[in-house]
Amino acid sequence: MNGLKKTISYLYEIVKPVSTVSNSIGMVALAAMMFLTAADVILRKLANMPILGSYELISYMMAITISFGLAYCAIEKGHVTIDLLLSRLSRHTQAIMNSVTGLLGLVIAALMTWQTCVYITLLIKSGLTSTVLLMPVFPFVGIVAFGIAIFSLVLLLHFLEFLLEVMS
Repeated sequence: MNGLKKTISYLYEIVKPVSTVSNSIGMVALAAMMFLTAADVILRKLANMPILGSYELISYMMAITISFGLAYCAIEKGHVTIDLLLSRLSRHTQAIMNSVTGLLGLVIAALMTWQTCVYITLLIKSGLTSTVLLMPVFPFVGIVAFGIAIFSLVLLLHFLEFLLEVMS
């Protein structure tokens, strides 16, 4: 059990700073989205000159914002949980249920990471680019894969914490 605590502590020391930095990058992308949208609307209305490719850029920035914010939200336990039924069970049963759902979440996130990486290789082979700006799509899918991978590490951390609760 002491080894599990050390593993949790070690994982937390890695995941916390990485998720904080990725969240900061996501916040910068969100601010850039806001300014780009405002500039596009203003130029469209006042000068009848929309910003070429703004829709594509905003879509890519949205992918960055969401995927890079997932891990930080999870590490801060900011995701919504509904424990109406779970709160009525014993503490040990709650820990078991949390372990099971934590493992399922971890498996799903790991599968998502893996399949996103597979998708990146297909995008590289196909040479898919955006319609207006002709930007390659694969780097942005790679960013999403990285964000989900960090999220998977946070879910692994939570699963180990739940497992520690079950064992104590």
